Amino acid sequence: MSDPSPAPREDEPAGARVDLLAALKEAVITAAVAFGLFALLIGVRTEQGPTGALIITTRFGPLAAFVATAFVGRFIFAMTRHRFTVPAKFLVPQAIRQAAAAFSPYLAGALLVFALVVPVVFYGNSYLLDLAIQIVTYIMLGFGLNIVVGLAGLLDLGYVAFYAVGAYSYALIAQDFGLSFWVCLPLAGILAAFAGLLLGFPVLRLRGDYLAIVTLGFGEIIRLVLLNWQNLTGGPNGISGIPRPSFFGLPFTASENGFAATFGLNYSPTHRFVFLYYIILALALLTNWVTLRLRRLPIGRAWEALREDEIACRALGINTTTTKLTAFALGAMFGGFAGAFFATRLSFISPESFSFTESALVLAIVVLGGMGSQLGVVLAATVMFSGFEFFRQFDQYRMLVFGAAMVAIILYRPRGLVSTRKASISLHRRREIPTDAVDRTQSLGPA
Repeated sequence: MSDPSPAPREDEPAGARVDLLAALKEAVITAAVAFGLFALLIGVRTEQGPTGALIITTRFGPLAAFVATAFVGRFIFAMTRHRFTVPAKFLVPQAIRQAAAAFSPYLAGALLVFALVVPVVFYGNSYLLDLAIQIVTYIMLGFGLNIVVGLAGLLDLGYVAFYAVGAYSYALIAQDFGLSFWVCLPLAGILAAFAGLLLGFPVLRLRGDYLAIVTLGFGEIIRLVLLNWQNLTGGPNGISGIPRPSFFGLPFTASENGFAATFGLNYSPTHRFVFLYYIILALALLTNWVTLRLRRLPIGRAWEALREDEIACRALGINTTTTKLTAFALGAMFGGFAGAFFATRLSFISPESFSFTESALVLAIVVLGGMGSQLGVVLAATVMFSGFEFFRQFDQYRMLVFGAAMVAIILYRPRGLVSTRKASISLHRRREIPTDAVDRTQSLGPA
C-alpha cells in the first residue's frame, strides 16, 4: 500500500502572499526614493534656447527607465534573498579556489615586482606612468589613514588637512629658503605630524560620530585658512613655480648640466616621470614597512586594543592619550610626505586640490580594501583608479557606477576586499583568522 502524498500546508499560500506583499512594498519604496533622487538630476535639464536664455526640457523616458530598474531590482532581491542563499564555495569552482589559496602567499611579492618594472613596461606611455604615480600616491595616503582608522579605530574625515599641510609646507620652505626636496620632505612630514597632534588633543574624549564630525570640521578649517590667508598661501590663486626634485643635483632638463646630458642620453620628459614614480614608490614602501613594524611593537598592539574596546584598553593600564596621539601624529606625518610629493610633482598647488572629496576617497580606499589590511589598500586603490580611467569616456555615469560598485562590495564583502586578519604577534606559528570565524565569535556574544 503506497503512502498518500502529503497535503499542502494551509499556511503556504498565506506565506507566499506575505512575501509578495512585503517585496512589493519594498520595491515601491525603493522606486519612490529613486524618483526623488533622479527627478531633478535626470528628468529635468536646462539648455540654452535660441535667444540665449535658459529653457527647461524634460526627459521622462530615462527617468522612467531608472525608476523601473530600481523597482524591478529591489523586487527581485526581496523575493530571492531568503530563498537562494548559496555559499561562496559553491559559486567558485574548487580548482580556482585551490589555485588562489596556493598563490595568495606570493601575491604581495608579485605586486612588488610588478610595481618595480612598471616604468620599464610603460616607458613609452607617459599617460600610464602618470596614472601609476597617482595610484601609488593614494596608496601611500591609504597607508597613512589606515593607521588612524584601520589600526586605532579612530574615524578621521579630515585627513586631507595633513595632506594640505605637507604640500604647503614643502612649497613655502622650498621657495623661501631655497632648500632641496630631500631637505624639505622630512620638514613637511614633521609639520604635518604637529598638525596631527593639534587635532588629537581636542578629540581625546570623543569617539564614533562625534569624532568624525570634529575631524571633518578640522579639514574644512585648514582649507579655509589656505583660501583666505593670501599673504602666505596665495589664497585661491595657490602657489606656482614649486621646485622639482633633482637626481643628486642634476635637473631633468635639456640643458648641458641636465640628467640626460650628464649620462649621455637623449633628452626625454619621460625621465622625470620615471624618477617621480620611483620616489613615491620608495616612500610608499617605507610607509608600509614602518607600519608593519609598528604593528608588532607595543604601540601597535595598543592601537588594535583601542580599536576593539577603549574601556577594556584603559582597564589594562594602557595610556589611551598617548596611544591616540601617536596614531594621529604618525598618520599625519605620512600624509604630509604624500602632500610634499604632490606639490613637487605638479609644481603648483591650490586649496581646490584639498577638498573633502579627497578625504572621502582615501577613506573609501581603506574601508573597501579591508580595515587594517595593507594589501587591501593596494588592491582597492588600484581597482578604484583603474576603474575611474576605464569609465572616463562615460563621464556622466562614472560616479553612478562607482557608487553601485561600492554598495555591492559593502553588501557582499562587508569586511573589505581582503577580509582575513593576521595576528600582530603570536607565540608559535602565525595563522590567518578567516572572516567567518570572526563573525561566528561576535554572533555568540559574551558567555
